[in-house]
Amino acid sequence: MTTISNLLDERRRFPAPADFAADANLGPEAWAEAELDPIAHWERAARRLQWDEEWHTALEWEPATEQADGTLSVPRAAWFVGGRLNVAVNCVDRHVEAGNGAKIALHFEGERGDRRTITYADLQREVARAANALTALGVGKGDRVVVYLPVIPETVVITLAIARIGAVHSLVFGGFSGEAVRFRVEDTGAKLLVTSDGQFRRGTAVATKPNADHAVSGDNAIEHVLVVRRTGQDVPWTEGRDVWWHDVVDTAPDEHTPESFDAETPLFIMYTSGTTGKPKGLVHTSGGYLTQASWAHWAHFDAKPDDVHWCTADLAWVTAHTYELYGPLSNGLTQVIYEGTPDTPHRARHFEIIERYGVTTYYTAPTLIRTFMSWFPAGIPGPDAGGFDLSSIRLLGTVGEAINPEAWVWFHENVGAGRAPIVDTWWQSETGAAIVAPLPGVTTLKPGSATRPLPGLSALVVDDAGEEVPRGAGGYLVIDRPWPAMARTIWGNPERYRDSYWARFADRGYYFAGDGAKYDEDGDIWVLGRVDEVINVSGHRLSTIEIESALVSSPVVAEAGVTGVAHDVTGQTIVAFVIPRSTARPEPDDVAGWRALGTELTESLRSHVAAEIGPVAKPSRIVPVPDLPKTRSGKILRRILADLVEGRALGDTTSLQDPASIDRIAAILTP
Repeated sequence: MTTISNLLDERRRFPAPADFAADANLGPEAWAEAELDPIAHWERAARRLQWDEEWHTALEWEPATEQADGTLSVPRAAWFVGGRLNVAVNCVDRHVEAGNGAKIALHFEGERGDRRTITYADLQREVARAANALTALGVGKGDRVVVYLPVIPETVVITLAIARIGAVHSLVFGGFSGEAVRFRVEDTGAKLLVTSDGQFRRGTAVATKPNADHAVSGDNAIEHVLVVRRTGQDVPWTEGRDVWWHDVVDTAPDEHTPESFDAETPLFIMYTSGTTGKPKGLVHTSGGYLTQASWAHWAHFDAKPDDVHWCTADLAWVTAHTYELYGPLSNGLTQVIYEGTPDTPHRARHFEIIERYGVTTYYTAPTLIRTFMSWFPAGIPGPDAGGFDLSSIRLLGTVGEAINPEAWVWFHENVGAGRAPIVDTWWQSETGAAIVAPLPGVTTLKPGSATRPLPGLSALVVDDAGEEVPRGAGGYLVIDRPWPAMARTIWGNPERYRDSYWARFADRGYYFAGDGAKYDEDGDIWVLGRVDEVINVSGHRLSTIEIESALVSSPVVAEAGVTGVAHDVTGQTIVAFVIPRSTARPEPDDVAGWRALGTELTESLRSHVAAEIGPVAKPSRIVPVPDLPKTRSGKILRRILADLVEGRALGDTTSLQDPASIDRIAAILTP
């Protein structure tokens, strides 16, 4: 039976602070109560929302089963069947009706320093105007709308307005190419594209409308392009198709009578990044998704009415859908949204924003934390040293990839002042909300571990045969029963949905989307990364995450990306790409300088990895680089690293955060 080797042994423990535990939303009894009847647990969670009609059946579930002809059926899930609600009403109107209209919903910070404060009453009026404008443009229930905007208030407004009228939104990162947008426009059959004239990125006004025009230039169902004026640039214009936001939204009536929709009404289509193959359009529906998004945000972020929540993800990512749009707004919280990059105009911009708005919960990606480590090797300067006051922070969170233990500890000590718990969350676009995550008022935290499934949820680590592995062993991370926020299908391709997620362990009824994990001696879960990135060295199946964590624990390494490449004797060998923590590193394009640094660091880092987790995990090659290839959401593309070493064609790189990083790495690798 194949498992993944368990090498890293992290022993640091951080119990829940007593004062936090005393006021926590959930206590240690939460798991047992939910496990008595998980379906009833989710029904209680659903009743936190406003329903116009209650459901008659909480769950209908038909797993993938073998048919008479030997094929697998396509699984089908439906939650809160017969129930009707309006998602936007739950996120906006009901808070106004409860007397909280004057409460701030959004603090918007533009990259260039412009700011807006939007109350729930303001948001209600803005969403009503946008809903009326959408209707006037011919958009109705079931129609698809692609939203290609930066992180600005209009993005939140139009997203909620689309949900309000029962249409389906698909948000696209504002930095994607016109071709990437075009694929989504055509695949969804969208009737409307919403975009802007441009966006501010790293201090520059970058044109967006030309990409939008390319996206709608082919064979598609687009009737209008709705354009927000953000930068004031001159843009190409197609009369009769293109309309300005200020002409059709700002002038629309600010009252709108909402309709309620069936719980299984599609809410949004979320595309996977497309780093390999054709992106998958995951369909999430209304009632189940909002139930879990709202409850999970309240539970594992211990959401309080006076919180100021900041999820740093771009609004197009599923992270932001759940923990920046629907979760926090359904719970009536105040949020921060920021348009720009973390280093514009200076590297402490995030800390400046935390101080300005009194952010209490800060949720970000491990890749940014590791970047902060490289920018602030001596720690973040506090107010006494001319720095920033981060004392408002009471809770931290991480998302995107497993966090290296050293990055976890740095985050805890430097941003959380050694007192704020860290909620390390494991989930995926497919799951809709966190599956494995600690409860901050209960869980003893372990740097690098997402700990255990949340109450009402269940996940296992299994071997090739689907048998649960013993404690201390690694294998495949699966979800062994349905959950409310699960993606219902892949848009236009239900067979791909079955084959991608349910076929591997169909005999068990398990969901599997490709991540490896291990149990520790307590039964807590440690995510080990994608199983297709596991490195097989002389029969040892090694996790890239564990080797990267060992490298990051070195005082000279800020970030690492590890990949396996073919080897005649051992099957594969380990190549490690590292970003130095030292500020005295070469300029990004100084190829000779980076190669010399590799010569200097190789033996010490190989020895460090051997000491941390064993000789079998020693990289055969250490390659210092100025940056790693990452998706726009911060995931390291280890496949591309292997392709670069072995000289293969790179394939689709449209989701890269910085395409120039590939050219720099290629130059360093070239003899």
